[in-house]
Amino acid sequence: MKNKNRKQYLLAVLLFLVFYAALLAILTICEKDQPGSHIHSFGDAIWYSLVTISTVGYGDVTPVSTAGHIIGVIFLLMSMGILVALFGSVVSAITSEGFPMLRLRFRRRNNWYYFAEFTSEADVLARDVLQEDPDGVIIFGINKEMEIEKPDYPCFFINVSPARIVSHKKGIGERCKLFFLEEDDIGRNLKAMNVHELDADVYARTISGSEKMTGNTHFFNSYDCCARSYWREHPLHIMEDIIVIIGFGNYGTALLERAILMNINDSDFDVSYHVFGDSRRFRHIHENLGIAMGINERHSGHDSIFFHDEDWESSHDLIRHADRIIICDDDVETGGDIYWQIQRFYKNKGRIHLRSNRIIPGIECFGTNEQIFTVNQIVRTRLNDAARLMNDLYRRSVTESLDWDELSDRLKQSKIAVADHLIMKIRLLLNDRTISDFDYSTFKAAYDALCEAKKDPAKLDMLRRVEHARWVRFYAYYNWKCGKTKDVYKRENPMICEYDDMTEDQKAYHDRAWDLIGELAKQLGEN
Repeated sequence: MKNKNRKQYLLAVLLFLVFYAALLAILTICEKDQPGSHIHSFGDAIWYSLVTISTVGYGDVTPVSTAGHIIGVIFLLMSMGILVALFGSVVSAITSEGFPMLRLRFRRRNNWYYFAEFTSEADVLARDVLQEDPDGVIIFGINKEMEIEKPDYPCFFINVSPARIVSHKKGIGERCKLFFLEEDDIGRNLKAMNVHELDADVYARTISGSEKMTGNTHFFNSYDCCARSYWREHPLHIMEDIIVIIGFGNYGTALLERAILMNINDSDFDVSYHVFGDSRRFRHIHENLGIAMGINERHSGHDSIFFHDEDWESSHDLIRHADRIIICDDDVETGGDIYWQIQRFYKNKGRIHLRSNRIIPGIECFGTNEQIFTVNQIVRTRLNDAARLMNDLYRRSVTESLDWDELSDRLKQSKIAVADHLIMKIRLLLNDRTISDFDYSTFKAAYDALCEAKKDPAKLDMLRRVEHARWVRFYAYYNWKCGKTKDVYKRENPMICEYDDMTEDQKAYHDRAWDLIGELAKQLGEN
Protein backbone atom coordinates (compact mmCIF):
# COMPACT_ATOMS: atom_id res chain seq x y z
CA MET A 1 0.00 0.00 0.00
CA LYS A 2 2.82 2.42 0.87
CA ASN A 3 4.63 1.69 -2.42
CA LYS A 4 1.42 2.32 -4.36
CA ASN A 5 0.89 5.68 -2.65
CA ARG A 6 4.51 6.65 -3.32
CA LYS A 7 4.17 5.87 -7.02
CA GLN A 8 0.99 7.93 -7.24
CA TYR A 9 2.73 10.82 -5.49
CA LEU A 10 5.73 10.71 -7.86
CA LEU A 11 3.41 10.58 -10.89
CA ALA A 12 1.52 13.65 -9.65
CA VAL A 13 4.80 15.54 -9.15
CA LEU A 14 5.99 14.58 -12.65
CA LEU A 15 2.72 15.75 -14.27
CA PHE A 16 2.94 19.05 -12.40
CA LEU A 17 6.51 19.65 -13.60
CA VAL A 18 5.51 18.88 -17.20
CA PHE A 19 2.57 21.27 -16.95
CA TYR A 20 4.77 23.97 -15.40
CA ALA A 21 7.43 23.59 -18.08
CA ALA A 22 4.79 23.79 -20.80
CA LEU A 23 3.45 27.07 -19.38
CA LEU A 24 6.97 28.53 -19.29
CA ALA A 25 7.58 27.52 -22.90
CA ILE A 26 4.28 29.04 -24.10
CA LEU A 27 4.98 32.24 -22.14
CA THR A 28 8.44 32.58 -23.70
CA ILE A 29 7.13 32.03 -27.24
CA CYS A 30 4.25 34.50 -26.80
CA GLU A 31 6.30 37.27 -25.16
CA LYS A 32 9.75 37.32 -26.73
CA ASP A 33 8.71 39.21 -29.93
CA GLN A 34 6.15 41.53 -28.32
CA PRO A 35 6.97 45.29 -28.19
CA GLY A 36 7.71 46.43 -24.63
CA SER A 37 7.97 42.86 -23.33
CA HIS A 38 10.49 42.04 -20.59
CA ILE A 39 10.37 38.29 -21.19
CA HIS A 40 12.76 37.36 -23.98
CA SER A 41 14.14 33.99 -22.79
CA PHE A 42 13.20 30.87 -20.87
CA GLY A 43 15.16 32.19 -17.91
CA ASP A 44 13.07 35.41 -17.90
CA ALA A 45 9.94 33.24 -17.88
CA ILE A 46 11.20 31.22 -14.90
CA TRP A 47 12.06 34.41 -12.98
CA TYR A 48 8.62 35.88 -13.67
CA SER A 49 6.89 32.64 -12.57
CA LEU A 50 8.85 32.43 -9.32
CA VAL A 51 8.20 36.08 -8.43
CA THR A 52 4.48 35.61 -9.18
CA ILE A 53 4.04 32.26 -7.45
CA SER A 54 5.85 33.45 -4.34
CA THR A 55 3.57 36.57 -4.32
CA VAL A 56 6.65 38.84 -4.02
CA GLY A 57 5.73 40.77 -7.17
CA TYR A 58 8.84 42.89 -7.89
CA GLY A 59 7.27 44.19 -11.13
CA ASP A 60 10.58 44.22 -13.01
CA VAL A 61 9.32 41.55 -15.45
CA THR A 62 5.71 41.62 -16.69
CA PRO A 63 3.89 40.03 -19.61
CA VAL A 64 2.25 42.27 -22.26
CA SER A 65 0.41 39.75 -24.46
CA THR A 66 -3.05 38.36 -23.82
CA ALA A 67 -1.63 34.83 -23.52
CA GLY A 68 0.99 36.13 -21.09
CA HIS A 69 -1.69 37.69 -18.91
CA ILE A 70 -3.67 34.43 -18.88
CA ILE A 71 -0.57 32.44 -17.89
CA GLY A 72 0.12 35.04 -15.18
CA VAL A 73 -3.34 34.41 -13.75
CA ILE A 74 -2.61 30.66 -13.77
CA PHE A 75 0.63 31.29 -11.88
CA LEU A 76 -1.28 33.34 -9.29
CA LEU A 77 -3.78 30.52 -8.78
CA MET A 78 -0.92 28.04 -8.53
CA SER A 79 0.67 30.17 -5.83
CA MET A 80 -2.40 29.76 -3.64
CA GLY A 81 -2.34 25.99 -3.96
CA ILE A 82 1.41 25.75 -3.40
CA LEU A 83 1.30 27.94 -0.30
CA VAL A 84 -1.56 25.91 1.16
CA ALA A 85 0.35 22.68 0.44
CA LEU A 86 3.54 24.05 2.00
CA PHE A 87 1.68 25.29 5.06
CA GLY A 88 -0.05 21.91 5.41
CA SER A 89 3.27 20.09 5.11
CA VAL A 90 4.82 22.22 7.84
CA VAL A 91 1.82 21.71 10.14
CA SER A 92 1.86 17.96 9.41
CA ALA A 93 5.57 17.76 10.20
CA ILE A 94 5.02 19.51 13.52
CA THR A 95 1.86 17.70 14.62
CA SER A 96 2.43 14.20 13.23
CA GLU A 97 5.61 12.20 13.17
CA GLY A 98 8.17 14.53 11.62
CA PHE A 99 8.79 17.00 14.44
CA PRO A 100 8.29 14.48 17.29
CA MET A 101 10.79 12.10 15.69
CA LEU A 102 13.22 15.01 15.46
CA ARG A 103 12.72 15.76 19.15
CA LEU A 104 13.25 12.10 20.02
CA ARG A 105 16.61 12.24 18.28
CA PHE A 106 17.90 14.52 21.07
CA ARG A 107 16.72 12.19 23.86
CA ARG A 108 18.31 8.93 22.79
CA ARG A 109 20.28 8.57 26.01
CA ASN A 110 17.05 8.46 28.04
CA ASN A 111 15.03 5.30 28.52
CA TRP A 112 12.24 4.90 25.95
CA TYR A 113 8.87 3.31 26.81
CA TYR A 114 6.63 2.63 23.82
CA PHE A 115 2.91 1.82 24.22
CA ALA A 116 1.10 0.45 21.17
CA GLU A 117 -2.07 2.36 22.11
CA PHE A 118 -3.13 5.09 24.49
CA THR A 119 -5.67 3.42 26.77
CA SER A 120 -6.60 3.85 30.43
CA GLU A 121 -4.32 0.91 31.30
CA ALA A 122 -1.42 2.40 29.33
CA ASP A 123 -1.99 5.78 31.00
CA VAL A 124 -1.78 4.23 34.49
CA LEU A 125 1.36 2.24 33.66
CA ALA A 126 3.03 5.26 32.02
CA ARG A 127 2.44 7.33 35.16
CA ASP A 128 3.97 4.59 37.30
CA VAL A 129 6.96 4.39 34.94
CA LEU A 130 7.58 8.11 35.33
CA GLN A 131 7.37 7.79 39.12
CA GLU A 132 10.44 5.54 38.97
CA ASP A 133 12.12 7.08 35.93
CA PRO A 134 11.26 10.82 35.75
CA ASP A 135 13.56 11.26 32.74
CA GLY A 136 11.97 8.40 30.82
CA VAL A 137 10.46 9.07 27.39
CA ILE A 138 6.83 7.95 27.00
CA ILE A 139 5.71 7.20 23.44
CA PHE A 140 2.13 6.25 22.52
CA GLY A 141 1.44 4.61 19.16
CA ILE A 142 -2.15 5.78 18.63
CA ASN A 143 -4.91 7.29 20.70
CA LYS A 144 -7.53 4.54 20.81
CA GLU A 145 -9.72 5.87 23.59
CA MET A 146 -10.45 9.32 22.20
CA GLU A 147 -12.68 10.16 25.14
CA ILE A 148 -9.63 10.12 27.43
CA GLU A 149 -8.05 13.52 27.79
CA LYS A 150 -4.43 13.75 26.77
CA PRO A 151 -2.18 13.20 29.78
CA ASP A 152 -0.70 15.97 31.88
CA TYR A 153 2.81 14.50 31.70
CA PRO A 154 5.35 14.81 28.84
CA CYS A 155 4.75 12.22 26.12
CA PHE A 156 4.75 11.69 22.36
CA PHE A 157 1.91 10.51 20.12
CA ILE A 158 3.55 9.02 17.03
CA ASN A 159 1.73 6.64 14.72
CA VAL A 160 4.75 4.63 13.59
CA SER A 161 5.77 1.00 13.96
CA PRO A 162 7.71 -0.25 17.01
CA ALA A 163 10.50 -1.28 14.63
CA ARG A 164 10.94 2.33 13.55
CA ILE A 165 11.01 3.52 17.15
CA VAL A 166 13.67 0.95 18.06
CA SER A 167 15.79 1.75 14.99
CA HIS A 168 15.46 5.49 15.66
CA LYS A 169 17.11 5.03 19.08
CA LYS A 170 20.12 3.48 17.28
CA GLY A 171 21.07 1.32 20.27
CA ILE A 172 22.04 4.31 22.42
CA GLY A 173 21.42 3.77 26.15
CA GLU A 174 19.20 0.99 27.47
CA ARG A 175 16.97 -1.06 25.19
CA CYS A 176 13.49 0.20 24.43
CA LYS A 177 10.60 -1.29 26.37
CA LEU A 178 7.52 -2.03 24.24
CA PHE A 179 4.10 -2.56 25.84
CA PHE A 180 1.07 -4.23 24.25
CA LEU A 181 -1.66 -3.99 26.87
CA GLU A 182 -4.70 -5.20 24.94
CA GLU A 183 -5.48 -8.89 25.45
CA ASP A 184 -3.63 -11.06 22.92
CA ASP A 185 -2.36 -7.87 21.29
CA ILE A 186 0.82 -9.66 20.31
CA GLY A 187 -1.15 -12.00 18.04
CA ARG A 188 -3.60 -9.68 16.32
CA ASN A 189 -2.06 -6.23 16.35
CA LEU A 190 -0.23 -5.56 13.08
CA LYS A 191 2.17 -3.32 14.97
CA ALA A 192 3.30 -6.35 16.98
CA MET A 193 4.48 -8.30 13.94
CA ASN A 194 8.06 -9.55 14.34
CA VAL A 195 8.64 -7.64 17.59
CA HIS A 196 10.46 -10.74 18.89
CA GLU A 197 13.21 -9.92 16.40
CA LEU A 198 13.76 -6.38 17.70
CA ASP A 199 16.53 -5.31 20.05
CA ALA A 200 13.95 -4.38 22.70
CA ASP A 201 12.12 -5.80 25.73
CA VAL A 202 8.51 -6.62 24.86
CA TYR A 203 5.71 -6.94 27.45
CA ALA A 204 2.41 -8.33 26.17
CA ARG A 205 -0.88 -8.96 27.94
CA THR A 206 -2.40 -12.36 27.31
CA ILE A 207 -5.03 -14.72 28.72
CA SER A 208 -2.94 -17.85 28.15
CA GLY A 209 -0.98 -17.59 31.39
CA SER A 210 2.35 -18.33 29.68
CA GLU A 211 5.07 -16.14 31.11
CA LYS A 212 7.56 -16.11 28.27
CA MET A 213 7.70 -16.96 24.56
CA THR A 214 11.09 -15.82 23.29
CA GLY A 215 14.22 -14.20 24.62
CA ASN A 216 12.80 -10.69 24.55
CA THR A 217 9.03 -11.22 24.81
CA HIS A 218 7.41 -11.43 28.25
CA PHE A 219 3.74 -12.25 28.72
CA PHE A 220 1.65 -11.27 31.72
CA ASN A 221 -1.87 -12.31 32.65
CA SER A 222 -3.83 -9.47 34.25
CA TYR A 223 -6.47 -11.85 35.63
CA ASP A 224 -3.83 -13.95 37.37
CA CYS A 225 -2.08 -10.82 38.68
CA CYS A 226 -5.41 -9.64 40.07
CA ALA A 227 -6.19 -12.97 41.76
CA ARG A 228 -2.77 -13.46 43.33
CA SER A 229 -2.71 -9.89 44.63
CA TYR A 230 -6.24 -10.23 45.99
CA TRP A 231 -5.57 -13.25 48.19
CA ARG A 232 -2.30 -11.76 49.43
CA GLU A 233 -3.96 -8.49 50.43
CA HIS A 234 -7.27 -10.02 51.59
CA PRO A 235 -6.35 -13.32 53.30
CA LEU A 236 -9.03 -15.57 54.71
CA HIS A 237 -9.85 -15.00 58.36
CA ILE A 238 -9.84 -18.06 60.57
CA MET A 239 -13.57 -17.62 61.24
CA GLU A 240 -14.58 -17.32 57.58
CA ASP A 241 -16.47 -20.37 56.40
CA ILE A 242 -18.68 -19.38 53.44
CA ILE A 243 -17.10 -17.55 50.51
CA VAL A 244 -19.37 -16.53 47.63
CA ILE A 245 -17.91 -15.75 44.20
CA ILE A 246 -20.32 -14.01 41.82
CA GLY A 247 -19.17 -13.93 38.20
CA PHE A 248 -17.16 -16.77 36.75
CA GLY A 249 -15.50 -15.31 33.68
CA ASN A 250 -11.77 -14.70 33.42
CA TYR A 251 -11.50 -12.92 36.77
CA GLY A 252 -13.71 -15.37 38.67
CA THR A 253 -11.84 -18.36 37.28
CA ALA A 254 -8.47 -16.87 38.26
CA LEU A 255 -9.71 -16.04 41.77
CA LEU A 256 -10.98 -19.58 42.36
CA GLU A 257 -7.79 -21.08 40.93
CA ARG A 258 -5.58 -19.09 43.29
CA ALA A 259 -7.90 -19.82 46.22
CA ILE A 260 -7.46 -23.54 45.52
CA LEU A 261 -3.67 -23.26 45.30
CA MET A 262 -3.05 -20.68 48.06
CA ASN A 263 -5.71 -20.86 50.77
CA ILE A 264 -4.52 -23.88 52.73
CA ASN A 265 -4.05 -23.42 56.47
CA ASP A 266 -4.66 -25.11 59.81
CA SER A 267 -8.16 -23.76 60.28
CA ASP A 268 -10.56 -26.08 62.06
CA PHE A 269 -13.28 -24.71 59.82
CA ASP A 270 -13.65 -26.19 56.35
CA VAL A 271 -14.03 -23.33 53.90
CA SER A 272 -16.75 -23.68 51.28
CA TYR A 273 -16.57 -21.67 48.06
CA HIS A 274 -19.89 -21.02 46.31
CA VAL A 275 -19.50 -20.09 42.67
CA PHE A 276 -22.21 -18.39 40.60
CA GLY A 277 -21.63 -18.32 36.87
CA ASP A 278 -21.04 -20.66 33.94
CA SER A 279 -18.61 -23.21 35.40
CA ARG A 280 -19.13 -26.09 32.92
CA ARG A 281 -15.82 -25.65 31.14
CA PHE A 282 -13.90 -25.35 34.43
CA ARG A 283 -15.49 -28.53 35.83
CA HIS A 284 -14.82 -30.50 32.66
CA ILE A 285 -11.15 -29.49 32.53
CA HIS A 286 -10.37 -30.11 36.22
CA GLU A 287 -11.92 -33.54 36.43
CA ASN A 288 -9.64 -34.78 39.25
CA LEU A 289 -10.16 -31.81 41.57
CA GLY A 290 -12.53 -33.91 43.68
CA ILE A 291 -9.51 -35.86 44.94
CA ALA A 292 -8.42 -32.86 47.01
CA MET A 293 -11.66 -30.96 47.64
CA GLY A 294 -15.33 -31.63 48.02
CA ILE A 295 -17.21 -30.79 44.81
CA ASN A 296 -20.86 -29.83 45.35
CA GLU A 297 -20.76 -31.61 48.70
CA ARG A 298 -18.95 -31.39 52.01
CA HIS A 299 -15.76 -33.45 52.21
CA SER A 300 -14.66 -34.01 55.80
CA GLY A 301 -11.27 -32.45 56.52
CA HIS A 302 -11.16 -30.66 53.15
CA ASP A 303 -12.42 -27.41 51.70
CA SER A 304 -15.27 -27.67 49.25
CA ILE A 305 -16.53 -25.94 46.11
CA PHE A 306 -20.19 -25.64 45.22
CA PHE A 307 -20.93 -24.71 41.61
CA HIS A 308 -24.39 -23.13 41.39
CA ASP A 309 -26.30 -23.37 38.13
CA GLU A 310 -29.04 -21.07 39.43
CA ASP A 311 -28.72 -17.27 39.60
CA TRP A 312 -27.32 -15.78 42.78
CA GLU A 313 -30.58 -13.85 43.34
CA SER A 314 -32.41 -17.10 44.15
CA SER A 315 -29.96 -18.09 46.92
CA HIS A 316 -31.22 -15.68 49.58
CA ASP A 317 -30.01 -17.56 52.67
CA LEU A 318 -26.54 -18.11 51.20
CA ILE A 319 -26.12 -14.41 50.37
CA ARG A 320 -27.30 -13.40 53.83
CA HIS A 321 -25.01 -15.82 55.69
CA ALA A 322 -21.90 -15.50 53.51
CA ASP A 323 -18.76 -14.47 55.40
CA ARG A 324 -17.40 -12.88 52.26
CA ILE A 325 -18.88 -12.03 48.86
CA ILE A 326 -16.51 -11.46 45.96
CA ILE A 327 -18.14 -9.78 42.96
CA CYS A 328 -15.83 -10.26 40.00
CA ASP A 329 -17.87 -10.11 36.82
CA ASP A 330 -15.66 -9.38 33.82
CA ASP A 331 -17.97 -6.49 32.95
CA VAL A 332 -17.37 -3.70 35.47
CA GLU A 333 -20.84 -2.18 35.08
CA THR A 334 -22.55 -5.53 35.65
CA GLY A 335 -20.44 -6.08 38.76
CA GLY A 336 -21.32 -2.65 40.10
CA ASP A 337 -25.03 -3.30 39.55
CA ILE A 338 -24.79 -6.61 41.48
CA TYR A 339 -23.01 -4.83 44.33
CA TRP A 340 -25.76 -2.24 44.73
CA GLN A 341 -28.51 -4.86 44.51
CA ILE A 342 -26.95 -6.81 47.37
CA GLN A 343 -26.46 -3.65 49.42
CA ARG A 344 -30.01 -2.55 48.80
CA PHE A 345 -32.00 -5.77 49.24
CA TYR A 346 -29.91 -7.97 51.57
CA LYS A 347 -28.67 -7.74 55.14
CA ASN A 348 -25.25 -9.36 54.81
CA LYS A 349 -23.04 -10.25 57.77
CA GLY A 350 -19.71 -10.40 55.90
CA ARG A 351 -17.51 -8.27 53.72
CA ILE A 352 -18.29 -7.48 50.08
CA HIS A 353 -15.41 -6.96 47.65
CA LEU A 354 -15.99 -5.57 44.17
CA ARG A 355 -13.67 -6.05 41.22
CA SER A 356 -13.32 -2.70 39.48
CA ASN A 357 -10.80 -1.07 37.17
CA ARG A 358 -10.90 2.10 39.24
CA ILE A 359 -11.14 3.04 42.91
CA ILE A 360 -14.68 3.81 44.10
CA PRO A 361 -14.93 5.74 47.40
CA GLY A 362 -16.76 3.82 50.12
CA ILE A 363 -16.45 0.42 48.40
CA GLU A 364 -13.80 -2.25 49.00
CA CYS A 365 -12.50 -2.55 45.43
CA PHE A 366 -9.74 -4.78 44.10
CA GLY A 367 -8.11 -5.39 40.75
CA THR A 368 -7.98 -1.69 39.83
CA ASN A 369 -5.71 -0.51 37.03
CA GLU A 370 -3.53 1.21 39.64
CA GLN A 371 -3.00 -2.17 41.35
CA ILE A 372 -2.44 -4.29 38.25
CA PHE A 373 -0.69 -2.10 35.68
CA THR A 374 2.45 -1.22 37.59
CA VAL A 375 6.15 -1.60 36.89
CA ASN A 376 6.50 -4.14 39.71
CA GLN A 377 3.67 -6.30 38.39
CA ILE A 378 4.50 -6.20 34.69
CA VAL A 379 8.16 -5.33 34.12
CA ARG A 380 9.71 -6.94 37.18
CA THR A 381 7.08 -9.69 37.53
CA ARG A 382 7.32 -9.07 41.28
CA LEU A 383 4.84 -11.82 42.09
CA ASN A 384 7.29 -14.39 40.71
CA ASP A 385 10.43 -13.05 42.39
CA ALA A 386 10.16 -15.52 45.27
CA ALA A 387 9.60 -18.44 42.86
CA ARG A 388 12.68 -17.48 40.84
CA LEU A 389 14.77 -17.14 44.00
CA MET A 390 13.57 -20.52 45.24
CA ASN A 391 14.52 -22.11 41.93
CA ASP A 392 18.00 -20.57 42.16
CA LEU A 393 18.40 -22.03 45.67
CA TYR A 394 17.25 -25.41 44.39
CA ARG A 395 19.80 -25.29 41.56
CA ARG A 396 22.62 -24.80 44.06
CA SER A 397 21.79 -28.06 45.82
CA VAL A 398 20.75 -30.25 42.87
CA THR A 399 22.98 -30.98 39.89
CA GLU A 400 21.56 -30.85 36.35
CA SER A 401 18.68 -28.64 37.50
CA LEU A 402 17.20 -26.09 35.11
CA ASP A 403 17.32 -22.32 34.99
CA TRP A 404 13.97 -20.56 35.42
CA ASP A 405 13.61 -19.77 31.72
CA GLU A 406 14.31 -23.41 30.86
CA LEU A 407 11.50 -24.79 33.03
CA SER A 408 8.30 -26.15 31.51
CA ASP A 409 5.08 -24.30 32.23
CA ARG A 410 4.00 -27.00 34.72
CA LEU A 411 7.25 -26.77 36.69
CA LYS A 412 7.04 -22.97 36.71
CA GLN A 413 3.49 -23.11 37.99
CA SER A 414 4.53 -25.63 40.64
CA LYS A 415 7.25 -23.33 41.96
CA ILE A 416 4.94 -20.30 41.76
CA ALA A 417 2.34 -22.20 43.81
CA VAL A 418 4.96 -23.02 46.46
CA ALA A 419 6.08 -19.39 46.56
CA ASP A 420 2.52 -18.04 46.75
CA HIS A 421 1.81 -20.32 49.69
CA LEU A 422 4.82 -18.96 51.59
CA ILE A 423 2.73 -16.12 52.90
CA MET A 424 0.21 -18.61 54.31
CA LYS A 425 3.04 -20.53 55.99
CA ILE A 426 4.45 -17.34 57.51
CA ARG A 427 1.02 -16.26 58.78
CA LEU A 428 0.58 -19.68 60.34
CA LEU A 429 4.00 -19.73 62.01
CA LEU A 430 3.70 -16.18 63.35
CA ASN A 431 -0.02 -16.51 64.10
CA ASP A 432 -0.66 -13.25 62.25
CA ARG A 433 -3.31 -13.29 59.49
CA THR A 434 -2.72 -9.64 58.59
CA ILE A 435 0.71 -10.15 56.97
CA SER A 436 0.50 -9.30 53.26
CA ASP A 437 4.20 -8.91 52.43
CA PHE A 438 7.51 -9.98 53.88
CA ASP A 439 11.13 -8.95 54.25
CA TYR A 440 14.21 -10.36 55.95
CA SER A 441 12.94 -9.75 59.49
CA THR A 442 9.64 -11.49 58.70
CA PHE A 443 11.39 -14.51 57.21
CA LYS A 444 13.81 -14.65 60.15
CA ALA A 445 11.01 -14.55 62.72
CA ALA A 446 9.06 -17.21 60.79
CA TYR A 447 12.10 -19.47 60.58
CA ASP A 448 12.77 -19.15 64.31
CA ALA A 449 9.13 -20.12 64.93
CA LEU A 450 9.55 -23.06 62.54
CA CYS A 451 12.56 -24.34 64.43
CA GLU A 452 10.54 -24.25 67.67
CA ALA A 453 7.57 -26.00 66.02
CA LYS A 454 9.77 -28.86 64.80
CA LYS A 455 10.60 -29.70 68.42
CA ASP A 456 6.95 -30.58 69.02
CA PRO A 457 5.87 -33.76 67.15
CA ALA A 458 2.23 -32.64 67.07
CA LYS A 459 3.08 -29.25 65.57
CA LEU A 460 5.48 -30.82 63.08
CA ASP A 461 2.75 -33.23 62.02
CA MET A 462 0.33 -30.32 61.57
CA LEU A 463 2.83 -28.48 59.35
CA ARG A 464 3.31 -31.56 57.20
CA ARG A 465 -0.45 -31.97 56.84
CA VAL A 466 -0.80 -28.38 55.62
CA GLU A 467 1.92 -28.77 52.99
CA HIS A 468 0.58 -32.16 51.88
CA ALA A 469 -2.87 -30.65 51.39
CA ARG A 470 -1.35 -27.84 49.30
CA TRP A 471 0.74 -30.30 47.30
CA VAL A 472 -2.22 -32.59 46.55
CA ARG A 473 -4.43 -29.66 45.59
CA PHE A 474 -1.89 -28.45 43.05
CA TYR A 475 -1.53 -31.83 41.36
CA ALA A 476 -5.26 -32.56 41.48
CA TYR A 477 -5.93 -29.18 39.89
CA TYR A 478 -3.64 -30.19 37.02
CA ASN A 479 -5.44 -33.55 36.74
CA TRP A 480 -2.93 -35.82 38.41
CA LYS A 481 -4.16 -38.79 40.44
CA CYS A 482 -2.82 -41.47 42.74
CA GLY A 483 -0.83 -44.29 41.15
CA LYS A 484 1.60 -47.02 42.21
CA THR A 485 4.58 -45.19 40.68
CA LYS A 486 5.24 -41.66 39.46
CA ASP A 487 4.35 -41.41 35.77
CA VAL A 488 4.45 -37.99 34.11
CA TYR A 489 2.58 -39.16 31.01
CA LYS A 490 -0.23 -40.84 32.93
CA ARG A 491 -0.13 -38.01 35.49
CA GLU A 492 0.06 -40.40 38.40
CA ASN A 493 1.93 -40.12 41.70
CA PRO A 494 1.73 -42.42 44.75
CA MET A 495 1.82 -39.43 47.13
CA ILE A 496 -1.55 -38.14 45.91
CA CYS A 497 -3.35 -39.89 48.72
CA GLU A 498 -4.69 -39.19 52.19
CA TYR A 499 -2.01 -37.99 54.60
CA ASP A 500 -2.65 -40.81 57.07
CA ASP A 501 -1.96 -43.40 54.35
CA MET A 502 1.59 -42.10 53.73
CA THR A 503 4.83 -43.58 55.05
CA GLU A 504 7.01 -41.59 57.43
CA ASP A 505 9.52 -40.92 54.66
CA GLN A 506 6.75 -39.60 52.42
CA LYS A 507 5.49 -37.33 55.19
CA ALA A 508 9.00 -36.01 55.79
CA TYR A 509 9.26 -35.14 52.07
CA HIS A 510 7.11 -32.07 52.72
CA ASP A 511 9.61 -30.65 55.24
CA ARG A 512 11.56 -29.25 52.29
CA ALA A 513 8.84 -26.68 51.52
CA TRP A 514 8.99 -25.38 55.10
CA ASP A 515 12.80 -25.37 55.22
CA LEU A 516 12.81 -22.97 52.27
CA ILE A 517 11.80 -20.23 54.73
CA GLY A 518 15.19 -20.54 56.40
CA GLU A 519 17.07 -20.58 53.10
CA LEU A 520 15.21 -17.50 51.89
CA ALA A 521 15.91 -15.73 55.19
CA LYS A 522 19.60 -16.51 54.79
CA GLN A 523 19.61 -15.32 51.18
CA LEU A 524 17.87 -12.04 52.06
CA GLY A 525 20.20 -11.54 55.02
CA GLU A 526 23.27 -11.89 52.77
CA ASN A 527 21.86 -9.29 50.39
